[in-house]
Amino acid sequence: MTQPLFDAAAIEQAATPHLVLDTVRDALIAHAHGRTTVPPPLHLQFPDADGDCHVKAGWVTGAPDFIVKIATGFYRNPKAGLPTNHGLVCVVSARTGQVQAILDDQGLLTAWRTAAAGALITHAMARPSATTLAVFGTGEQARLQVEWLARLRRIGTVLVHGRSQDKAGALCEEFNAHGQHARPASAEEAAGADMIITTTPASAPVLEAAHVRDGAHVTGIGTDMPHKNELPPALFARAALIATDDHQQCVDHGDFGRAVLDGKVTSTSDTPVGLLLEKPVERPDDAITLADLTGVGALDAALASAVLRALTSTSTAMVSTPRQFKES
Repeated sequence: MTQPLFDAAAIEQAATPHLVLDTVRDALIAHAHGRTTVPPPLHLQFPDADGDCHVKAGWVTGAPDFIVKIATGFYRNPKAGLPTNHGLVCVVSARTGQVQAILDDQGLLTAWRTAAAGALITHAMARPSATTLAVFGTGEQARLQVEWLARLRRIGTVLVHGRSQDKAGALCEEFNAHGQHARPASAEEAAGADMIITTTPASAPVLEAAHVRDGAHVTGIGTDMPHKNELPPALFARAALIATDDHQQCVDHGDFGRAVLDGKVTSTSDTPVGLLLEKPVERPDDAITLADLTGVGALDAALASAVLRALTSTSTAMVSTPRQFKES
């Protein structure tokens, strides 16, 4: 029996920004209302290679398919001329259990759903007048967070903070070449921006809570495994509104969970991200708001299903013919 295997080029053509943003938003809302099935993720670490892997699964209630996804991050890869992230998505029928397709996306859908989720919640929770954006990190996700947020709101200045000044400078040059006004910044200066997005695999906080100004919004997306930590517990204590993409995951291995363990907030201090995407967020202009995103398998399921539908539609099928693989 053969099943289609689609490569990253075909997937990139099918996964339009409009499709990704709408699908991720709807999936976050469905998850907030309990209309999903998401088992705990499986985590693997490879310390000698500075790498990690997580395996996630998810299903949106009533959807024809569920997914199992493998996503890896090997952080020394760029030195060897290889991408940091890789992965694939297996789409399986929720009615028969048969494999429908393999999306050999090389981590593309994970990167884009992460960028879309970060952009959506940052736009929803930040002050309407907020224009200065700081990103902590200099990799692919730092670039994507700026690009996808710019689809939703005007960004005045982009501040980039990274461990490598050369990488921070190079990323700023890339932003400037695409019409953004960007420059490298110290951790303290970046923490003073209107909007802050952390996109690192750090194991210790990348900013200090005291440096975040009143009225700022902070989105952390890098803490997707137990050994990672980007945001200090003290920052959660200052926040008037805390949002999580998955309560249990964020308690188990998110920055929110660290704040709970540290006694800065209670385990019931968070609001599901999806609820904040349904209607305008009410926030005082001087309040600090915070989102902790650990990555939800239901988003992968919804996006993979939407992309597969696009790939197998008549118009897309004429552009790209999938390779085939045999089930063993």
